[in-house]
Amino acid sequence: MPSTSPNAFNARLSALVREIYPDLDTSILTSMIVDAFWPEGTKPRKRGRQPSNNLWTEQDALLITYGNSIIDGAHKPLDLLNDFLLRRMKGVVNGVHILPFFPFTSDDGFAVSDFRSVNPQLGDWADINRIGDAFHLMSDLVLNHVSSQGTWFNAYRQGQAPYDKFFFEASPDDDLSMVVRPRTTPLLQEIETTNGPRHVWCTFSHDQIDLDFRNPEVLCEFLRIIRLHVDNGVQIIRLDAVAFLWKEVGSPSVHLPQTHAIVQLMRMLCDYAPETIILLTETNVPKAENLSYFGNRDEAHAIYNFPLPPLILHAMMSGSANYLRQWQSGMPPAQLGCAYLNFTASHDGIGMRPVEGILPHSEQDKMIETVKDVGGLVSMRALPDGGEAPYEINTTFFEATKNTFNGADDYHFERFICSQTIVMSLEGIPAFYIHAMLATPNDLDQVERRGMNRGINRHNWDYPTLNALLDDPETIHARVLGRLTEYLKIRAKQPAFHPNATQFTMALSDEVFGIWRQSLDRHQSIFALHNVSAKDMQVALTQMNLIDDEDWVDLLTGETIDLSATHVSLAPYQCRWITNRH
Repeated sequence: MPSTSPNAFNARLSALVREIYPDLDTSILTSMIVDAFWPEGTKPRKRGRQPSNNLWTEQDALLITYGNSIIDGAHKPLDLLNDFLLRRMKGVVNGVHILPFFPFTSDDGFAVSDFRSVNPQLGDWADINRIGDAFHLMSDLVLNHVSSQGTWFNAYRQGQAPYDKFFFEASPDDDLSMVVRPRTTPLLQEIETTNGPRHVWCTFSHDQIDLDFRNPEVLCEFLRIIRLHVDNGVQIIRLDAVAFLWKEVGSPSVHLPQTHAIVQLMRMLCDYAPETIILLTETNVPKAENLSYFGNRDEAHAIYNFPLPPLILHAMMSGSANYLRQWQSGMPPAQLGCAYLNFTASHDGIGMRPVEGILPHSEQDKMIETVKDVGGLVSMRALPDGGEAPYEINTTFFEATKNTFNGADDYHFERFICSQTIVMSLEGIPAFYIHAMLATPNDLDQVERRGMNRGINRHNWDYPTLNALLDDPETIHARVLGRLTEYLKIRAKQPAFHPNATQFTMALSDEVFGIWRQSLDRHQSIFALHNVSAKDMQVALTQMNLIDDEDWVDLLTGETIDLSATHVSLAPYQCRWITNRH
């Protein structure tokens, strides 16, 4: 929790430094850290921000996009993105996550070769600043690894200080059997250096070399990078793959105590920054491990709600919200000063690890087969026993909702809109991948051309083509964007959809996923009902607390609810937001 005096700040920072680096000089390291985050001419606040619900409102919603998701072959992609945002997204979302916009060598930006520059193929810092002037801006801190062809690693291979101690080395003779991996490639890579052959740790790929945070210089360098981003208008820092940050031979090397302490240290610095900085952790892991990054209100301000994509997709495919409801009923409300980031689609696949212990393997298998039927793919991960397990389903979310377990039907549009409306209804901040907003089909050509499953969900739209499609109200792209735009504009006006507003999961039939939201001041209630089936459904009014003597209206249809009736009806995949304040 943020401290309330300079002495407390120093004491807390020193305690964290001792926890992370017990064998090094605490006083020297604390000074290095403060100087890295607050360079000459800047200084921290006198008091840290206390945890509160004031960092976000019901008006907050994010668009997730690559810097080159929209291209035309003539203009800078970031210029085109800015035009798209101002033309199509103003008043719809107020934040944008531009996926890694730095020079890189692979993994679509996540093998960064220069953390301090904007990829010239996208634009420059002025273009980033321009977007940040109109929208809350999120950037990626890819802090687990760097490109094998970048400046840092080249200097390491040449034995140049300080980079000669920047990377994690191990031996093939070490016991690495417990290491948790999201990939099937070999963990260690032998490379030549001026000091002879070395084996470096590669959690993700051999072009992504893991850094060694046992060296405090690495931590300080990333604090300087955060400062650079903040100075360029970034408000949300996404800690990419943070769970793998600290390694120890003979351990799983995931979620280690030092990792959590480093997140706590970053949170503390952000809470003392004059600028508003929100830390978001990206940990695509099972529920309890993911929730641990809230800490005791002293780690991430926000965490990705990773079980949502596979659970919502399963509900849409199966026509039953049973597993989604059971999971949601057991989810704790975010602590004061914390929030969930809710989503279905992202630049990666639909992760299956987060539903371990939630969705039976038989149900997961049916999901995978249903996605394969519409051209989707599946990526595997290595298990400690040498086997493999599904890591993620690769598809656009729009295409994933095309079929149910019973095959194709005429409800694809309604089913997809239902899936996105659930995201808007839940406690937390909603985020939408650009290819979900645009109903982008699977890009199998890119998979074949690039030899990468994730290419299926990373289409590059030709901007003139896209605008023509969106300007034609009959296209699926215009229909989807139009409906989501309508709902998001309605949502932004409802205090009961504040990210921390009260939430209660309703006990309804398996076909209807229902939640009750109540505003922080308790003036507004919304009963959000989502029919996840192709059946006509009814919800008894006795299952909702519709207060007498108040007018209740469905925000999505404008229909007044007749309190003398016995029930409300839902058509296949229909959603209702029934409220007493409108």
